[in-house]
Amino acid sequence: MSCRREAARGERRATDTDAFTRRTAVKRAATLGLAASTLGALDLFAFAPARAAAAKGALPEIQYQIEKYLESPVSVEGVRVRFAPVYTVFLTATLARTPTSTDQEALAAALTKVESVYPFTPSGVFLTVAYGIPYFERLPGGMTGSLVSANMPRLSSDPSRYPLEEAVPAPTDVSPLNPGVKKRTFNVPVAIESNEVVLALRSDSSANIDEIVSWLFEGATTLAGKATPASGLEGLFDVTSRRLMFNQQGLPRRVAEEEGLPYAQTVNPVSPMWMGFMDQQLGSAGAPAVTTFEGNATAHFTNATSRNYFAKASIMHLSHVIQDLGQFYERPGETYVRRCAAMFRANPVPNTGYADQFTNGGGPAAIKNTFDGTSAAETEAEAQDTFDGARHLGHTTALQRVSRAFNHDPLHIRADGPGFDAMDVPDGTAQPKLQFSIFVPTAEFFQTMRESQASDDLVERFGVPEENVGLERFITATRRQNFLVPPRRHRAFPLLELA
Repeated sequence: MSCRREAARGERRATDTDAFTRRTAVKRAATLGLAASTLGALDLFAFAPARAAAAKGALPEIQYQIEKYLESPVSVEGVRVRFAPVYTVFLTATLARTPTSTDQEALAAALTKVESVYPFTPSGVFLTVAYGIPYFERLPGGMTGSLVSANMPRLSSDPSRYPLEEAVPAPTDVSPLNPGVKKRTFNVPVAIESNEVVLALRSDSSANIDEIVSWLFEGATTLAGKATPASGLEGLFDVTSRRLMFNQQGLPRRVAEEEGLPYAQTVNPVSPMWMGFMDQQLGSAGAPAVTTFEGNATAHFTNATSRNYFAKASIMHLSHVIQDLGQFYERPGETYVRRCAAMFRANPVPNTGYADQFTNGGGPAAIKNTFDGTSAAETEAEAQDTFDGARHLGHTTALQRVSRAFNHDPLHIRADGPGFDAMDVPDGTAQPKLQFSIFVPTAEFFQTMRESQASDDLVERFGVPEENVGLERFITATRRQNFLVPPRRHRAFPLLELA
């Protein structure tokens, strides 16, 4: 169902009450990390969904465990999906100085204050705070010192390694480490960032996020429209980026039309994603516990127990991805059948689409994400029963070589979605983005997943043509970094109280 039809059912559009001047729009857009014209399009077409009542009780120790605070799953084109808040801002920052115990208390109090003013629901805000290796290097002894080593779990497979390790270029990233990799349109080298903190703010209201960011980091004295003493954090954080993600059915199509993108009529009007399919299926995410250092009965990747300081911590990988939709939707060659094969699998293609392979996406947006075994990618690469007799590697089947547990459950939770901005685009134009974030039990696990996504071994072994290797030629990751997501009780400058 398109966002226009949803709005007709009575949900409020942002512009019904949130009229703002051009000057205010520019300021809000800067706070949210995008162009004023894009914010205007989002405020025009996004709507506040009808949500279920919030669950009561203590907030979850796993910071990103929000599923019970969302509305119940719904069926779209026969596939069960659950939609997260409409807006997410990933705000990355460095520290102007090494924080003190007073700073730790101030940050804890500020985060608690935000959650006391805004409900822990999509209509309020969900906060997740995570820390990069540069933060831990500020602690006495750094990553190799006794403070970190005494409290950081170790990999079960290699006790000399932590679950937190820095991101590395993926096999198909543009990088001096990959001299043979070149992208057709956005040939931008990937940067491994060195942020100390990332704050993810998720809400159905972009105005809530704007207000919270201004209060936390800019000395503002208003929360939820009411006078509130300043956070006391101003001057401590140097914000390095603000990346806006929007996630709602039909919103990418509406933005594409508003911005006059040449492939706008090919973007599926039902999908919440730029590439026309739905990533919000229930079967595509693991249980929150399995993504933590402590793990659960399904999988356990570290030596952490429930008594450890970081027991319910996890790794968050954050990357910034330019999507080459001009190539992805290129006519006449990139038909719905080929796009579906690239996203999922080629033997068989889950859906062959409509007679018109381009208009309104050319086929359904909701495709069930099934698990066909860890060897499914190899059969595609061998060209066994592929739709066109050629060798292929589907994005999903390549990932599923390593992404599932013994009981076939996923071992990760994605929290990503579309963006539209000019960050890292060589000519300075706004382009469709994937603001990619994922929660995983260890950095090593994510690196293994990303290597599997490229599956260079199968490409070389079977001679899979570049144009048939999943989504790799359509995406350019320009930034990557890994962060440690502490449990809620330690989310304010972890380990500092033990220094």
